[in-house]
Amino acid sequence: MKKNDKNLQLNGKTILVTGGTGSFGQRFVRTMLENFKPKKIIVLSRDEMKQWNMQREFAALDKKNVLRFFIGDVRDKGRLHRAFYGVDYVIHAAASKIIPTAEYNPFECIKTNVQGAMNVIEAAIDQKVEKVVALSTDKACNPINLYGATKLCSDKLFVAGNSYVGTRNTLFCVVRYGNVMGSRGSVIPFFRSIAHTGELPITDERMTRFMITLEAGVELVLRALREGIGGEIFVPKIPSMKVVDVAGTIAPKARLKIVGIRPGEKIHEMMISEEDARTTYEYGAYYKILPAIHDWQYCGKRIGSGKLCPEGFSYDSGTNDEWMSPSDLRKWMDREYGKSA
Repeated sequence: MKKNDKNLQLNGKTILVTGGTGSFGQRFVRTMLENFKPKKIIVLSRDEMKQWNMQREFAALDKKNVLRFFIGDVRDKGRLHRAFYGVDYVIHAAASKIIPTAEYNPFECIKTNVQGAMNVIEAAIDQKVEKVVALSTDKACNPINLYGATKLCSDKLFVAGNSYVGTRNTLFCVVRYGNVMGSRGSVIPFFRSIAHTGELPITDERMTRFMITLEAGVELVLRALREGIGGEIFVPKIPSMKVVDVAGTIAPKARLKIVGIRPGEKIHEMMISEEDARTTYEYGAYYKILPAIHDWQYCGKRIGSGKLCPEGFSYDSGTNDEWMSPSDLRKWMDREYGKSA
């Protein structure tokens, strides 16, 4: 990360993060405070205790007193309309993302992930926000569970938001990536929490997942802020790893218990389908999915130096060209948790 990167134009800007107390939100806010000079950073979320804890944790880092904490819910359009006043950039990270919870509470998941996306789009346009970057997930590609389906719908809404703006200048783009290493609810902290039992549950020995660090997730959002001109879905090139190798790295002596694939779970995750590939362009470190409607895929500014992906291409964690080794994961864990982890 280059400090004060002028191309990002974040210095002096007001940035709002929905779901800002989550793993990504906290890392993004830390990056902003350490590398840029924003006018204001607004954390909008609905859990007052998480906000209180985050405010205390970031007090020493917030030397310029730019952090603000707003209680609010993306379901509440009126609250978003008020919160977005004077905001330059919105990072939309709020979501209902626990798969079994979404299946058992489908109306609630839809209210947050779909209606919430609509509210963010309309509030951003009404308040003349410059750019919105929405976080997506690999589960939005060929979804088989409600969470993935709602995030696919959310992606479509944000892409279409660029047509919805009318004469306004608000831009919307999306970033899509896989399993965030170390984030709350992900497999690494789960395995670490039960490693002392001597047994780790594995749903299927063949299972693979894309692996991305929080830092890389933040970098992708910054890339979208810097390069996005509206309608793109940015997909990073990241390594895959077998879940059995993740378990073996965390607890080498633990017994692996095969428990079977859970409802709504895939053996391999996908971020770009064959259908998406028709409007997907490849770059050095990432792909860019352009919308198939309005002929936006032919816009030179959006394509830039990209190369159209070949017919039949897909980006799948099981057939990925890049793999994370157990030693790579161990190095990351040593940095993240300490060598005693």
